[in-house]
Amino acid sequence: MVTEVASSGETANYPVTFDVAYPDHLSRLLIFVKFLLAFPHFLIVYVLGIVSSLFTFIAFFAILFTKRYPRGLFDFVVNENRWSANLAAYTYFLRDEYPPFSWDRGEYPVTYEVTYPDELNRWLPLVKWFLAIPHQIVLFFLGLAALVVWVISWFAILLTGGIPRGMFDFMVGTTRWTYRVAAYTGLMTDEYPPFSLK
Repeated sequence: MVTEVASSGETANYPVTFDVAYPDHLSRLLIFVKFLLAFPHFLIVYVLGIVSSLFTFIAFFAILFTKRYPRGLFDFVVNENRWSANLAAYTYFLRDEYPPFSWDRGEYPVTYEVTYPDELNRWLPLVKWFLAIPHQIVLFFLGLAALVVWVISWFAILLTGGIPRGMFDFMVGTTRWTYRVAAYTGLMTDEYPPFSLK
Protein backbone atom coordinates (compact mmCIF):
# COMPACT_ATOMS: atom_id res chain seq x y z
CA MET A 1 0.00 0.00 0.00
CA VAL A 2 2.81 2.42 0.80
CA THR A 3 5.98 3.06 -1.11
CA GLU A 4 9.49 3.48 0.11
CA VAL A 5 11.49 6.62 -0.49
CA ALA A 6 13.61 6.20 -3.58
CA SER A 7 16.65 8.27 -2.73
CA SER A 8 20.37 7.95 -2.83
CA GLY A 9 23.48 9.21 -1.08
CA GLU A 10 23.05 11.20 2.10
CA THR A 11 19.28 11.43 1.78
CA ALA A 12 18.86 7.64 1.85
CA ASN A 13 20.24 7.49 5.37
CA TYR A 14 18.47 10.54 6.76
CA PRO A 15 16.39 9.53 9.81
CA VAL A 16 13.16 11.11 8.50
CA THR A 17 11.24 9.24 5.79
CA PHE A 18 8.34 10.74 3.86
CA ASP A 19 6.85 9.44 0.64
CA VAL A 20 3.50 9.18 -1.12
CA ALA A 21 2.45 6.45 -3.55
CA TYR A 22 1.80 7.92 -7.00
CA PRO A 23 -1.89 7.57 -7.93
CA ASP A 24 -2.97 6.04 -11.22
CA HIS A 25 -6.06 8.23 -11.34
CA LEU A 26 -7.56 11.13 -9.37
CA SER A 27 -11.20 12.20 -9.19
CA ARG A 28 -12.19 15.33 -11.09
CA LEU A 29 -15.03 15.96 -8.65
CA LEU A 30 -13.24 15.50 -5.31
CA ILE A 31 -10.98 18.49 -5.94
CA PHE A 32 -14.01 20.72 -5.36
CA VAL A 33 -14.83 19.36 -1.90
CA LYS A 34 -11.64 17.93 -0.39
CA PHE A 35 -11.11 20.81 2.00
CA LEU A 36 -14.68 20.58 3.24
CA LEU A 37 -14.39 16.82 3.72
CA ALA A 38 -11.05 17.25 5.48
CA PHE A 39 -12.39 19.76 8.02
CA PRO A 40 -12.75 17.21 10.89
CA HIS A 41 -9.14 16.17 10.31
CA PHE A 42 -7.98 19.79 10.42
CA LEU A 43 -9.59 20.17 13.86
CA ILE A 44 -7.99 16.99 15.20
CA VAL A 45 -4.54 17.81 13.78
CA TYR A 46 -4.78 21.30 15.26
CA VAL A 47 -5.45 19.93 18.76
CA LEU A 48 -2.80 17.21 18.40
CA GLY A 49 -0.37 19.87 17.19
CA ILE A 50 -0.87 21.88 20.37
CA VAL A 51 -0.12 18.80 22.45
CA SER A 52 2.93 18.03 20.28
CA SER A 53 4.23 21.56 20.85
CA LEU A 54 3.89 21.07 24.60
CA PHE A 55 5.71 17.73 24.39
CA THR A 56 8.51 19.33 22.33
CA PHE A 57 8.89 21.98 25.03
CA ILE A 58 9.18 19.25 27.68
CA ALA A 59 11.60 17.32 25.46
CA PHE A 60 13.84 20.41 25.23
CA PHE A 61 14.56 20.21 28.96
CA ALA A 62 14.77 16.42 28.92
CA ILE A 63 17.45 16.60 26.21
CA LEU A 64 19.26 19.38 28.05
CA PHE A 65 19.54 17.29 31.21
CA THR A 66 19.52 13.67 29.98
CA LYS A 67 20.51 13.88 26.27
CA ARG A 68 17.41 11.84 25.44
CA TYR A 69 14.03 12.60 23.92
CA PRO A 70 11.54 10.70 26.14
CA ARG A 71 10.33 7.80 23.98
CA GLY A 72 6.63 8.20 24.75
CA LEU A 73 6.69 11.90 23.83
CA PHE A 74 8.75 11.15 20.71
CA ASP A 75 6.29 8.50 19.52
CA PHE A 76 3.35 10.85 20.08
CA VAL A 77 4.95 13.59 17.98
CA VAL A 78 5.83 11.13 15.19
CA ASN A 79 2.26 9.83 15.20
CA GLU A 80 0.81 13.34 15.11
CA ASN A 81 3.09 14.16 12.18
CA ARG A 82 1.99 10.97 10.41
CA TRP A 83 -1.66 12.00 10.75
CA SER A 84 -0.72 15.43 9.43
CA ALA A 85 1.21 13.84 6.53
CA ASN A 86 -1.83 11.78 5.54
CA LEU A 87 -3.99 14.88 5.61
CA ALA A 88 -1.42 16.84 3.59
CA ALA A 89 -1.34 14.17 0.87
CA TYR A 90 -5.14 14.30 0.65
CA THR A 91 -5.48 18.09 0.56
CA TYR A 92 -2.50 18.62 -1.75
CA PHE A 93 -4.41 16.47 -4.31
CA LEU A 94 -1.78 13.72 -4.14
CA ARG A 95 -4.25 10.99 -3.07
CA ASP A 96 -8.03 10.57 -3.28
CA GLU A 97 -8.56 8.04 -0.48
CA TYR A 98 -10.08 9.66 2.58
CA PRO A 99 -7.47 9.68 5.38
CA PRO A 100 -8.17 7.35 8.29
CA PHE A 101 -8.95 8.82 11.70
CA SER A 102 -5.80 7.15 12.90
CA TRP A 103 -2.08 7.66 13.10
CA ASP A 104 -1.21 3.99 12.69
CA ARG A 105 1.36 3.27 10.00
CA GLY A 106 0.36 1.36 6.87
CA GLU A 107 -3.29 2.48 6.81
CA TYR A 108 -2.79 5.09 4.10
CA PRO A 109 -0.54 5.19 1.00
CA VAL A 110 1.79 7.66 2.74
CA THR A 111 5.00 6.81 4.56
CA TYR A 112 6.15 8.96 7.46
CA GLU A 113 8.75 7.67 9.90
CA VAL A 114 11.43 9.10 12.15
CA THR A 115 14.22 6.94 13.54
CA TYR A 116 14.40 7.24 17.32
CA PRO A 117 17.80 8.63 18.40
CA ASP A 118 19.51 6.81 21.28
CA GLU A 119 21.25 10.01 22.32
CA LEU A 120 21.06 13.68 21.37
CA ASN A 121 23.49 16.54 21.81
CA ARG A 122 22.34 18.48 24.86
CA TRP A 123 23.44 21.86 23.47
CA LEU A 124 22.12 21.69 19.91
CA PRO A 125 18.52 22.48 20.94
CA LEU A 126 19.76 25.95 21.85
CA VAL A 127 20.90 26.71 18.29
CA LYS A 128 18.94 24.44 15.94
CA TRP A 129 16.49 27.22 15.09
CA PHE A 130 19.42 29.39 13.99
CA LEU A 131 21.18 26.63 12.04
CA ALA A 132 17.93 25.92 10.17
CA ILE A 133 17.57 29.49 8.85
CA PRO A 134 19.09 28.66 5.43
CA HIS A 135 16.55 25.86 5.08
CA GLN A 136 13.71 28.17 6.08
CA ILE A 137 14.74 30.65 3.39
CA VAL A 138 14.88 27.95 0.71
CA LEU A 139 11.59 26.45 1.90
CA PHE A 140 9.91 29.86 1.68
CA PHE A 141 10.63 30.00 -2.06
CA LEU A 142 9.91 26.32 -2.56
CA GLY A 143 6.59 26.85 -0.80
CA LEU A 144 5.68 29.64 -3.21
CA ALA A 145 6.60 27.43 -6.16
CA ALA A 146 4.64 24.52 -4.65
CA LEU A 147 1.58 26.77 -4.34
CA VAL A 148 1.78 27.56 -8.05
CA VAL A 149 2.26 23.86 -8.86
CA TRP A 150 -0.70 22.99 -6.61
CA VAL A 151 -2.98 25.41 -8.50
CA ILE A 152 -1.80 24.08 -11.86
CA SER A 153 -2.29 20.51 -10.65
CA TRP A 154 -5.90 21.35 -9.74
CA PHE A 155 -6.56 22.20 -13.39
CA ALA A 156 -4.55 19.19 -14.59
CA ILE A 157 -6.70 16.88 -12.48
CA LEU A 158 -9.88 18.62 -13.64
CA LEU A 159 -8.94 18.21 -17.30
CA THR A 160 -7.13 14.86 -17.32
CA GLY A 161 -8.07 13.02 -14.12
CA GLY A 162 -4.43 12.84 -13.06
CA ILE A 163 -1.48 14.84 -11.81
CA PRO A 164 1.69 14.96 -13.95
CA ARG A 165 4.49 12.96 -12.35
CA GLY A 166 6.89 15.92 -12.28
CA MET A 167 4.38 18.06 -10.36
CA PHE A 168 3.63 15.19 -8.02
CA ASP A 169 7.33 14.60 -7.31
CA PHE A 170 7.93 18.31 -6.68
CA MET A 171 5.03 18.52 -4.21
CA VAL A 172 6.18 15.37 -2.39
CA GLY A 173 9.79 16.54 -2.39
CA THR A 174 8.94 19.95 -0.97
CA THR A 175 6.82 18.33 1.74
CA ARG A 176 9.62 15.84 2.48
CA TRP A 177 12.12 18.69 2.89
CA THR A 178 9.68 20.49 5.19
CA TYR A 179 9.20 17.43 7.41
CA ARG A 180 12.96 16.91 7.67
CA VAL A 181 13.55 20.47 8.78
CA ALA A 182 10.60 20.25 11.18
CA ALA A 183 12.07 17.10 12.74
CA TYR A 184 15.45 18.82 13.10
CA THR A 185 14.09 22.00 14.68
CA GLY A 186 11.60 19.90 16.65
CA LEU A 187 14.58 18.24 18.39
CA MET A 188 13.85 14.76 16.98
CA THR A 189 17.21 14.38 15.27
CA ASP A 190 20.63 15.99 15.40
CA GLU A 191 21.45 15.20 11.79
CA TYR A 192 21.41 18.38 9.72
CA PRO A 193 18.82 18.08 6.94
CA PRO A 194 20.10 17.74 3.37
CA PHE A 195 19.31 20.48 0.87
CA SER A 196 17.37 18.06 -1.29
CA LEU A 197 13.88 17.22 -2.50
CA LYS A 198 14.83 13.53 -2.70
